[in-house]
Amino acid sequence: MYSVNRPLLIVVSGPAGSGKTTLCMRLTESYPQFIHRVITCTTRPPRVGEMDGEDYYFLTRQEFEAQYAAGKFLEKAVVHNNLYGCRKEDIAKHLRAGYDALLNVDVQGAASIRNQAESDKTLAESLVTVFVRVTDPVELRRRLTGRGTDPVDEIDRRVAASEYELEHAGHYQHVIESGPKEADFLELNKIYLHEKKSRV
Repeated sequence: MYSVNRPLLIVVSGPAGSGKTTLCMRLTESYPQFIHRVITCTTRPPRVGEMDGEDYYFLTRQEFEAQYAAGKFLEKAVVHNNLYGCRKEDIAKHLRAGYDALLNVDVQGAASIRNQAESDKTLAESLVTVFVRVTDPVELRRRLTGRGTDPVDEIDRRVAASEYELEHAGHYQHVIESGPKEADFLELNKIYLHEKKSRV
């Protein structure tokens, strides 16, 4: 059922509040022997309970820019005035070991990866892109407010940004229409199993 010869790079995107982070965690927890989550870098400050090296690699802007200039990043994006990106080695180490790599990035980062895949056959053959879509701004605001981690002005920015992000959904191979959490996970799980079987 699984192909150890062709590990996948699974890229998941969606607006803040779409539940993509929870979905990624559940998928890696469901298949720990096959999927490893790629930890991305950010210049934003940690939220309560977040740990460096577990949730993100928290870098200063100077550290981030220096590593990006040195060519260490596969992609970089500016999201809500903070830098986010994934280092090439943080992906490669999982793929070299034969694991599928799961990456939670915004639409800018995903676009950068897709663009690189156009000239990189190995990357193209391993790439699976998934967008988690929440089309109702009222529902999105409810979810963001329910997290209790962001001030009102930050929630306003994130809801406004979701309109731009939703415009990119058509560039993804798979789109999950977000609803109940369990239904969203079952859909992502189905996508993963389908891709593993079809790329043997």
